[in-house]
Amino acid sequence: MKLRKELWFGFTLMGLIVAAALTMLVSVDQITNGHIGLLMLSLVVVAIMLGFPTAFTLMGMGMLFAYFAYHSGGQSVEGAMRQTLDLMVQRAFSVMNSDVLIAIPLFVFMGYLVERANLISKLFSSLHLALARVPGSLAVATLVTCAVFATATGIVGAVVTLMGLLALPQMLRAGYDVRLSAGAITAGGCLGILIPPSVLLIVYGATAGVSVVKLYAGALFPGLMLAGLYIVYVIIVAKLKPAMAPPLSAEAAFVPIPEKLAQVGATGSARALPGLLAALKGKRNQNVSTGYLLKQLFIALMPLILFTVVSLWSYQTVTRAAPVEAEAGLEQMGGGFERESGSRGGLAEPPTESGGLAEPPGASEGTGLAEPPGAAQDSASQPAASGGLSEPPGAIPASAAGATGEAATTPAPAGAGAGPERQPAPQGFWIGLGVGAAAMLIYYGLLSFARLEIFKMLLSSFFPLLVMILAVLGSIVFGLATPTEAAAIGALGGFLLAAAYRQLNLTVVKESVFLTAKTSAMVCWLFVGSAIFSAAFALLGGQELVENWVLGMNLTQTEFLILSQVIIFILGWPLEWTEIIVIFMPIFIPLLDNFGVDPLFFGLLVALNLQTAFLSPPVAMSAFYLKGVAPKHVTLNQIFAGMLPFMGIQVVAIILLYQFPAIGMWLPSVLYK
Repeated sequence: MKLRKELWFGFTLMGLIVAAALTMLVSVDQITNGHIGLLMLSLVVVAIMLGFPTAFTLMGMGMLFAYFAYHSGGQSVEGAMRQTLDLMVQRAFSVMNSDVLIAIPLFVFMGYLVERANLISKLFSSLHLALARVPGSLAVATLVTCAVFATATGIVGAVVTLMGLLALPQMLRAGYDVRLSAGAITAGGCLGILIPPSVLLIVYGATAGVSVVKLYAGALFPGLMLAGLYIVYVIIVAKLKPAMAPPLSAEAAFVPIPEKLAQVGATGSARALPGLLAALKGKRNQNVSTGYLLKQLFIALMPLILFTVVSLWSYQTVTRAAPVEAEAGLEQMGGGFERESGSRGGLAEPPTESGGLAEPPGASEGTGLAEPPGAAQDSASQPAASGGLSEPPGAIPASAAGATGEAATTPAPAGAGAGPERQPAPQGFWIGLGVGAAAMLIYYGLLSFARLEIFKMLLSSFFPLLVMILAVLGSIVFGLATPTEAAAIGALGGFLLAAAYRQLNLTVVKESVFLTAKTSAMVCWLFVGSAIFSAAFALLGGQELVENWVLGMNLTQTEFLILSQVIIFILGWPLEWTEIIVIFMPIFIPLLDNFGVDPLFFGLLVALNLQTAFLSPPVAMSAFYLKGVAPKHVTLNQIFAGMLPFMGIQVVAIILLYQFPAIGMWLPSVLYK
C-alpha cells in the first residue's frame, strides 16, 4: 500500500520525537522522575498525532503518570490510587469553577447564529463591488470579509468553509491564480484566532492567569496589522503580476440601478445627491413618490448626519471645562462650633472649675509639657523663633483663619470666582474636523447612483455586523462589561441579527445550540485534561527539569523569546492551537519571570504565532476545510503552496510586534493604567 506524502511526513516526525526521547533516557547517568515526565510529554504528542482524542489522552496519561509519581514516592498502591483520584477531582473542580470559561459557549453561540444569518454572501458581494477599483479586488474583499466575519464568529472552520463555497468559485472564474485564491481564504479565515473576541485568548488567559480584557485590548491592533499585511501583499502581487489577480470585468463590476430611480433619470455614473434634489423639485418624479425619494436622500445623507453628530459631540467633550472645586482655604478645627457658640475660635479650654480636665502639674512653671519655642508668637505679625515649628509657606495664619472662617463659607457673588464654562478646543480637534470635512466633500463629490447602491448593500450587511462587534468589544475594552457579560450581549446580538434577516427558526436554534454544546464541551474537557496532565508533569519534576535546562543555557531575553517562538512554530505542524495552549503554555509561563517577559506580551506573540497551527502541514486544518468544498481540480498541494507566503507574512508580523511592542501594549497601557 502506497502512503501519501503527508502520512510519511507525520510518521517521520513521530519517529523523530520517540527517538529523541529514547536518546535522552539513554544518555543520562541516572533516570529521574523528571526524565519520565519528559517521556510522558513525548508520548502525548505522538498519541495526539496518531489521532487519539486530545482531552482524554491528556487525562489518561496524566492519571497514569500521576499514579507512578505517587507510588514511586513510597505510597502504597491504595494510597497512590486514592491520591490520584483526589488530584483528578480537585483539578476538574478548579477548572469548572473558573468564571472566565462561561464566555466561551456564549461567544461560540453568537458565532453560529451569525453564520446562519447568511450575512457572509451579502457582505462579500457588497465589499467586492466597493473595492472594484483596488488591484486584486476579489482577494482583498475576501480578506476583509474573512476579517469581519472571523471577528463576529471566531470559528475558523465555518469561515474557511463558507468563503470556499462563496469566494473561491468567483475568483477562479475571474482568472485568479489557484494558489493566491486558496492562500487568501485560508489565511483570512484564521484571523479569528487572533482578532477579538477570540476563544484562544480566553483559553490563554485562563491558563496563564492573564486578564482576558487586557488580552482583547492588546490583540486588537496586532490583528488589524496582520490583516493589513495580507491585503498589502495581495495588492502588490496584483500590481506586479496582473495575470495572478486580473481586474474585474465590466460585467462583474456592474451595479444595477433600481427601477424607480431609473425613472427619474438615474444612471450608474450620475451624481446621486444633485440627481435626488433635482428629482424632488422637478417634474420627473410624477411616477415616483416623494416619500421614496426622501428616503433615498436620507440614506445618501446618512454619512453627513453621522459626521455632524459625532463632530458636535466631540466638540462638547473637548471644550467642557474640568470641574473646579471651591477653594475654601484651611479652616480651624471646631470652626463650625465656634460660629454657633460665638466663641473666638478653635477648640475651647475645658472648664476646670467643675472637675474637668486641668492644666498638667508644673505646666506653668516650665517643668511639664511646654509650648514649642516660637509657638506662642503671633504668626500673623512675627516670624517663628529659630528652631520652633512655623507655619508652612503660604498657609493662612491662625488669627486670620479665625477671622475669615465665615467668609470662606459665604457664597461668592455670581461670576466672582466661577471658572469658564467652556475651554478652547485643541488644535487636534480642528485638524480632525478639517480632515473629516474634506473627506465628506470628496465622498459626496464622487457619490454616484452606483456607489449609493453599494452603500445601501453595505448598510444591510457590513454595518449590522460592525455595530454588534463594536458593542461587544467596546463594552469589554472600555470596562463597561466583563467578557462573560459582553459575550451574553453578543449572543443576544446574533439572535437579533438572525431574526432581522428572517433566518431564525427552530432548526437554526437547535443546530446552533448543539454545535455550541459540542465545541464548549471539547474546550472544557481539554482544560480538565490539561490541568491533570500539568499536575502530573509537575509531580514528576518535569517542570523543574525544563526550567533548570533553560536557565542553564544562560539565554538573554531575546534568545529565550526566539527559542520559545521557534518551538511553538514547530509544534504548530503536528498540533492544533488548543493542544499547544493547554499542554505547553503551563511549561513556558513559569519561565517568564526569570527573563522579565510580560505574560500579556508573550500571549500576543503566541497568538500571532499560532496562526501557523492552521496553515502549516501536515495538520493544516484550514487546508482540509477548503479542500472539502473546493472544485476537484484544486489539489491539496496547490492549497499548501498558496499558504506558504502568508505564513511568511505571519513571521514578519511576529518580528514587527517584538521590535515595536507598543503595537500590542499601547492600548492596554492607556485604558488600564
